Amino acid sequence: MSIKNDHKLASVEVIQKHFEERDYICNPQIATAVFLAYHLEKPVLIEGPPGVGKTELAKTAAEMLDVKCIRLQCYEGLDESKAIYEWKYGKQLLYTQVLKETLGEILEGARGLSESVAKLHEFGDIFFSEDFLEPRPLLKALKEEESCVLLIDEVDKSDHEFESLLLEMLSDFQLSIPEIGTVKARPGKKPLVFLTSNNTREISDALKRRCLHLYIPFPDAELESRIVHARVPEIPEKLRRQLVAFIQELREMDLKKVPAISETIDWARTLILLHSESLDADLVRQTLNVILKFQEDIEAVEAEIQNVTNKALKEG
Repeated sequence: MSIKNDHKLASVEVIQKHFEERDYICNPQIATAVFLAYHLEKPVLIEGPPGVGKTELAKTAAEMLDVKCIRLQCYEGLDESKAIYEWKYGKQLLYTQVLKETLGEILEGARGLSESVAKLHEFGDIFFSEDFLEPRPLLKALKEEESCVLLIDEVDKSDHEFESLLLEMLSDFQLSIPEIGTVKARPGKKPLVFLTSNNTREISDALKRRCLHLYIPFPDAELESRIVHARVPEIPEKLRRQLVAFIQELREMDLKKVPAISETIDWARTLILLHSESLDADLVRQTLNVILKFQEDIEAVEAEIQNVTNKALKEG
């Protein structure tokens, strides 16, 4: 595999450094997965709860390497016409009309039925050529001249049948199109592939075998504090420690959806907008809707809000 700026993938430490320069704070496990994905030419399946930076990892890798990030958002019912390719039916219909209008010229000089059919076949093959092909994300990634990052996002939301469509791409970096043949990535220009999963269903063994595996959990307090500092550098240190401690306490509670890193960052920005210097129970109560997305969770936390806030203040 060869990507421009691949010197930024020279080592695990270099990857960590370049990611941090782009405000993506990652641990050695994440940097190692990116390093191996490039040098072993294997996709990475990134699993973990929503909001821990799985999608952002792929976007940051593309930004770091200065290449396109081609994204395929998965959903139930996704098929090859949306993921790989489809035919430009409007253009084909227009071509059919032109063919009908010039049929006499096309068949001029043909002797008998067999020669006429042969002449028509010459034009018929054009209908299913690359001129009439509309590439979708997977095919676009293979055809990129300067390579790219391919993000197959939330693959667990797709069907098992769609996973089968991915297997050829993930193992051989090629796709088979019946009317055209096999399309392969350009020599030395294979895409760097990231798949993400929120673990809403089990991913098939066949897909997992073709990928490196990376699990990104919720960060501990130290790492989350570094992330908040990178993304919201203007937040006072004391307030940053307090809000991170509060979020860490919430993740220990029995909630329908615990706050993710993205919610922590949003809350930090919210507290800055409110000119806050320190947490207090009233301030937390007013802004719970930023970090909690279900009313039942908000009510559960409100019942314990003074206790949780006091613990956060003690940690901060």
